[in-house]
Amino acid sequence: MSKTMSSGTPVRVRGRHRAESPRRLARINAGTTSGGRYRNAVVAASLGIVAAFSGGAAAGGMVPASSTDAIAGSGPQVSATTDARVDFIRPTINSVSKAQSDQQTKDAAAAAKAELLKTQPVNDPAGAQAYASSQLAKFGWGQDQMQALITLWNRESNWTTTATNSSSGAYGIAQSLPGSKMNSAGDDWQTNYRTQIDWGLGYIKDRYGSPANALAFHYAHSWY
Repeated sequence: MSKTMSSGTPVRVRGRHRAESPRRLARINAGTTSGGRYRNAVVAASLGIVAAFSGGAAAGGMVPASSTDAIAGSGPQVSATTDARVDFIRPTINSVSKAQSDQQTKDAAAAAKAELLKTQPVNDPAGAQAYASSQLAKFGWGQDQMQALITLWNRESNWTTTATNSSSGAYGIAQSLPGSKMNSAGDDWQTNYRTQIDWGLGYIKDRYGSPANALAFHYAHSWY
């Protein structure tokens, strides 16, 4: 609003303009204050987050719980304890599996040998003697009888499964006469030295009582 001087020239009233200025400043300041508080709060929060991260790094890499939760939720986590248990179990499983595999291999080899002995003669003097030695106790004899048995059957057959006396027809390690007598110990008597030995030891037990007695009779008569 202006006043007109007597000369007709408008004159601005400066006092009123100055009076209005504080009110306008008050409104501006009020708006600035409310908005400023909001902005200050945002800035403070931002600075707080930065400080938390900075402080955590300086203290050894600690991060706020909310950040840790976010990381943990990003995928499955496996603890060091779980890893240790798994690493401990793996060798145990591997060891058990190897032991089972080795045993299965041995069992398969033994089964294959047993089948071979049933169908094909195996001349294995060392194997035959080892088997005979393992059977002495079943007949009530000690290992002191083994040397007499070795000498006796060396003289008869040289511990050969297929040994055959061309004159009498006696057959096998124990020189059974006829060879078919050994069928009482097993129908594989023609090929399996174990069957022949089982029959021969039984024959010695029943007729002479011990390999030493059978050998003494053999020395005297050249047969037993």
